[in-house]
Amino acid sequence: MLFTPTKLKDAYIVEPKKLEDERGFFARSWCETEFRDRGLNPNLVQCNISFNQKKGTLRGMHLQIEPYAEAKLVRCTQGAIYDVIVDLRPDSETYLQWVGVELTPANHKALYVPEGFAHGFQTLADNTEVFYQMSQFYTPECARGYRWNDPSFDISWSEEISVISEKDLNLADYVAPTGKG
Repeated sequence: MLFTPTKLKDAYIVEPKKLEDERGFFARSWCETEFRDRGLNPNLVQCNISFNQKKGTLRGMHLQIEPYAEAKLVRCTQGAIYDVIVDLRPDSETYLQWVGVELTPANHKALYVPEGFAHGFQTLADNTEVFYQMSQFYTPECARGYRWNDPSFDISWSEEISVISEKDLNLADYVAPTGKG
């Protein structure tokens, strides 16, 4: 597996190392040892699928806080997404910075989202499917979300929004802990 650091501390683009021949290729998409050796959370307890019918659908910005903070490995299995993460760890040198990565079935990339990061995505094609591997079980009392267009994040989204849930539309802006931001 190939791990490319993003500009955000502890966040990586993960790509398969392809073994190619006349049939196509074979590659590992997950390896507990390779994640652990890089100091990334290797615990996977839940996998989720998000299917989105329309191009421009936006989901986010979501995270789960302590004591059930979760790491995610996000991959697009159909269609295409612009996947965005924001570092919300107050003691991080990349605090409140964001990065966006295009994920498609053709590029085989995944985005590793560390604990303490808000995550969201926008579909770039109709009928897009996203596959998540999670390090924690969903815990509603620890689930949080912040507005997709929060000025403290200043995210540049790829498309006009065609679909967004009422819940995501009404999320609050992020409020930095006292003495931060």
